[in-house]
Amino acid sequence: MPSLADALTGVPNASLPLPGLAAAGQPSAAQFESFKAAGTEVVIDIRDAMEPRPFDEPALVRKLGMDYVNIAVRQGALDDGAMDAVLTAVRAATGRPTLIHCASANRVGGALIPYFILDRGMSEDEAVNAAMRIGLRGADLLEWGLDYARRKTGG
Repeated sequence: MPSLADALTGVPNASLPLPGLAAAGQPSAAQFESFKAAGTEVVIDIRDAMEPRPFDEPALVRKLGMDYVNIAVRQGALDDGAMDAVLTAVRAATGRPTLIHCASANRVGGALIPYFILDRGMSEDEAVNAAMRIGLRGADLLEWGLDYARRKTGG
């Protein structure tokens, strides 16, 4: 059986920021099959359901036997509700091989900052560096993640 790291081959901005948690841009249909072969159990898609896709991702992921969670993270709606939903999904998948993705991994990086700080005990600098390695490029996403984490830690 291929490893989760092996399944990341060829996926845009793919990384393994934590054991069992893969982060990436949009995988192809064949790449989802590779994720399944590597033991992935959960796919968290943080793209808006209305964003164009070359195939029916929810149907494919479910057909392959993985759980599919969709949470819309989009410009103009970077609020606590979206972050709460992302964190709930990531926390619920703890201990299960998981892929979290958007189109490019930019949104994934911003959305994981609070998880790194609140759940994994990383410092702000460590969390930001991890998010940037994932693919974070947007200052608004950086601030969204940091602001949320700071308010939750009282910092």
